[in-house]
Amino acid sequence: MDDLKKTPLIETHKSMGARIVPFSGWEMPVQYSSIINEHIATRTKAGLFDISHMGEIFIEGENSKILDLLEKCTCNLVSNLTDNQVQYNVILNYEGGLVDDVTIFKFHNEKYMICSNAANFEVVFMHLNNIPHEVSIKNDSDNWHLVAIQGPLANEIFESYLGTDLDDIQYFRFKMMPFNGEEILVSRTGYTGEDGFEIYTSIEAGKKIWYDLLDLGKKWGMLPVGLGARDTLRVEAKYPLYGHELDEKRTPVESGLKWIVKEKEKPYFGYEKIINQKNNGTEYNTTGIKLIEPGVLREHYKIYDETGNKIGETTSGTYSPTLKEGIGIAYIKSQYIQDRRKVRVEIRGVKKDAIIWTGSFVQGSARRKK
Repeated sequence: MDDLKKTPLIETHKSMGARIVPFSGWEMPVQYSSIINEHIATRTKAGLFDISHMGEIFIEGENSKILDLLEKCTCNLVSNLTDNQVQYNVILNYEGGLVDDVTIFKFHNEKYMICSNAANFEVVFMHLNNIPHEVSIKNDSDNWHLVAIQGPLANEIFESYLGTDLDDIQYFRFKMMPFNGEEILVSRTGYTGEDGFEIYTSIEAGKKIWYDLLDLGKKWGMLPVGLGARDTLRVEAKYPLYGHELDEKRTPVESGLKWIVKEKEKPYFGYEKIINQKNNGTEYNTTGIKLIEPGVLREHYKIYDETGNKIGETTSGTYSPTLKEGIGIAYIKSQYIQDRRKVRVEIRGVKKDAIIWTGSFVQGSARRKK
């Protein structure tokens, strides 16, 4: 794995006995103790994640020119952002498919940041630069460290560590805070379905926060969490993942992200197609699926209706440690997306009974801070 990128904490993960795997071009911990233990700790107490493989791209300039760029390549309304607000959005390619799903941070009218997935931030950076623009675009990912603390006790633990009240950071908001002689960015965001924070810092400050929180969190039952539980947590919350539910060929509507598709005065890439899909529907769409007999779902399992017609396939699947059931996300014909509708999933040659599940599988503590 010598050719893989490494986060600043990789040697620490190895010394903790983590199982290391390649992920999106990075050497990353998949688990420390067990995926189930780490998952349950995050759902019931708290989990600590090294997510420094994510990318940070800064866009600066006149607000109107920043918006000219961002509104052209995203389907959510960036102009709706207020200072210190975070927005879930997607970067669109010229055909209306997805380059990546991102979070956009607005510092003030002249400064925004895009947080992009590990596998895609360099592609996002290149794509933005290929669009005619009159702003500064900087990929500063190598200089940032990112730690996430997630779970119903995350707020209590992090407040105890910082010695300050964090109630003023509402859901999908962020704040610049002094820490150890520098300013760090703390956002109430995450991808587990639980309340918590993502902490953007310098590399040295990030390493200190990791070690300190890991030690402090022991008395609350907090555990370090690898990619394995990060995935089971996001599937339980029914959050999409690039390369599974999201890719360069599917539009936001087909990807189950209709809720972020907005009409704009100036059209974005693939505008007519995407708005038409929002208004009139699509042949296929993304939904949840749950087994109603024993089994575990994985991606690329074929899905059939009750009469044996193939209607789609799974894009993600796992065993839910919370529900103790097989759950997943699927891309199927839209006419079959009705909550609790019975379908069948082929698992290793055997068709098993399942139902369509249109909501999240588990409702965590996220959005507690309105």
